[in-house]
Amino acid sequence: MNCIIIDDEPLALELLESYVKNTPFLNLVGTYSSAVQAMNDAINSEPVHLMFLDIQMPGLNGLEYSKLVSPETRIIFTTAFGQYALESYKVNALDYLLKPISYTDFLQAVNKAVKWFELQTPKSTSIKEADSDNAEYIYVKSDYKLIQIPLDKILYIEGLKDYVKIHLEDEPRPVLSLLSIKTAEEKLPTDRFIRVHRSYIVQRSKIKVIEKSRIVFNKQYIPISESYKQEVLNYINEHSL
Repeated sequence: MNCIIIDDEPLALELLESYVKNTPFLNLVGTYSSAVQAMNDAINSEPVHLMFLDIQMPGLNGLEYSKLVSPETRIIFTTAFGQYALESYKVNALDYLLKPISYTDFLQAVNKAVKWFELQTPKSTSIKEADSDNAEYIYVKSDYKLIQIPLDKILYIEGLKDYVKIHLEDEPRPVLSLLSIKTAEEKLPTDRFIRVHRSYIVQRSKIKVIEKSRIVFNKQYIPISESYKQEVLNYINEHSL
């Protein structure tokens, strides 16, 4: 999601900017020290899906500015003052975060935005099931796009509550998609992928090194939990001399 930050406090602006940059599905397209500055730049900006907006600012405060923002842009208020909470919901804000803002609170508010935007698009599964065990690729919804991912490029899939990270060979960043790891497991070819932990699915053929009940991918260690250990051992034994 494209997002902007508007806050007249430099430290607050810097903190929110670091949070956005640490969140793979957010794309920061602008930071502003006042609502007036943001409004003047709006004509030249990319479409904005999400706005982190301070309330008490000189010139034009956040509540006033929120009434001028397109309804297609959702607002998360970020403020040190709790007395504006009720009024913020009157302008249909997604959330109201009180400073100092933790990354956990930030991420929970962003997840509300993701779910809201997901509801605006036709319902479909985030991962298209392979037609057969011989399929060469899958399609995954990520960043409001449908991305083709070759199955033989997948190293492992990591579950993060409502999301999965699909880690690929020779790619520095994983593909993030809004779906559960259980759904991913059900859609992937069972002869190619194996669940090794409640948070991890790995591609069988990519298992090169196992060390102390952990699968090693370069510098990344994937734990093998007790509940899935026997299935992994069965697979290894079938392919052992």
